[in-house]
Amino acid sequence: MEIRILENNKEQGKLSFILKDSDHVYANTLRRLMIDEVPTMAIEDVEFSKNNSILYDEVVAHRLGLLPLKTDLKSYNLPDKCKCESKGCNRCSLKMVLRASKTGNVYASEIKSKDPAVKPVYGDTPIVKLLKGQSLELEATAVLGNGRQHTKWSPCHVYYKYRPIVEITGDVKNPEAIIEVDHNNIFEIKDRKLVINKDRVLDCDLSLDFSEIDKNVKVTASSTDFVFYVESFGQLSCKDIINNAIDIFDEQLDELVEELKKAK
Repeated sequence: MEIRILENNKEQGKLSFILKDSDHVYANTLRRLMIDEVPTMAIEDVEFSKNNSILYDEVVAHRLGLLPLKTDLKSYNLPDKCKCESKGCNRCSLKMVLRASKTGNVYASEIKSKDPAVKPVYGDTPIVKLLKGQSLELEATAVLGNGRQHTKWSPCHVYYKYRPIVEITGDVKNPEAIIEVDHNNIFEIKDRKLVINKDRVLDCDLSLDFSEIDKNVKVTASSTDFVFYVESFGQLSCKDIINNAIDIFDEQLDELVEELKKAK
């Protein structure tokens, strides 16, 4: 198995790579682990002391729960794996406070966290608009969770496809006809001959079929190589998401081995 990085855009939180010499079972397992099992921090409980805005407490709490929070996995435990047994200690929960008494929008950046490392990823996210004389005061509790429990804890969007294999196996009599239906722009004409644009091959969506035009032009899919696209929501970097997904997979396999030993 081998991984080749295609793009790593840290500013946009996007990473793409080719997973080589694998199969669809492992590829889909990796995808699901990243989406459903890698934990992040999110607001779970909200206690209001004052709210006379136009929005009900439940609506404000729902908006707060969906705010992506920067996550420090080294400093916090999942509640069900914490020594406090989910009672809520500093190792598995974090208090956040919001107090606003002004005219205008209240933004996520106004939430004060007791841990500077854990704060809203997008500070310009509006929470509620207050009119004259209105105010909002609350205390929120953020905890670690994973996407399997609720999508608000999911750290990313991940998808993959089989790596396209594009071939020209002989002379193409009508290259213009191929170019006309090639909506992925993976072919071009040079010196009156049809050639493959190698920079565009991975953009092929595998829906192209040129067999009715020219059987010498083929687009097939690799059965062992996969093109992955990871888009982080901002809580963790793409690199951290992938590394944690692999660690979680190793832990699950170790647990399986232990259970099998017990069954003997």
